[in-house]
Amino acid sequence: MTRRVIHTDKAPAPFQGAPYSQAIAHGGLVFVSGQLGIDPDGNMAEGGISEQTEQVMQNLSAILEAAGSSLQNVVKATIFLADLGDFQAMNEVYAGHMGDEPPARATFQVAALPSGALIEIEVIAAAG
Repeated sequence: MTRRVIHTDKAPAPFQGAPYSQAIAHGGLVFVSGQLGIDPDGNMAEGGISEQTEQVMQNLSAILEAAGSSLQNVVKATIFLADLGDFQAMNEVYAGHMGDEPPARATFQVAALPSGALIEIEVIAAAG
């Protein structure tokens, strides 16, 4: 099986030129790096947790699409929140993108996220 780097201009490039890929496809799976609420031009979504979560979901969707997959193929999501008090508002936006059969998931509060972000989400999806 061949390891394939996934890249799209429809999602932000690796944060500050850090050494990681937007995603890697391998073995029938797509491993998407954590996405912040930053648009493809590098601007943080204005507003709060809802707006940042929406941008994260758009980024994830664009990367998965570039890999030939979609949010409906996500099997595992890991969500990092700067404040667990944002859980409900995040969950409302997230649920709107994940359909009636959402993936397995873990959610954590962390001490801080890059650029003062409120949320970061990474996913693993089935390819195609």
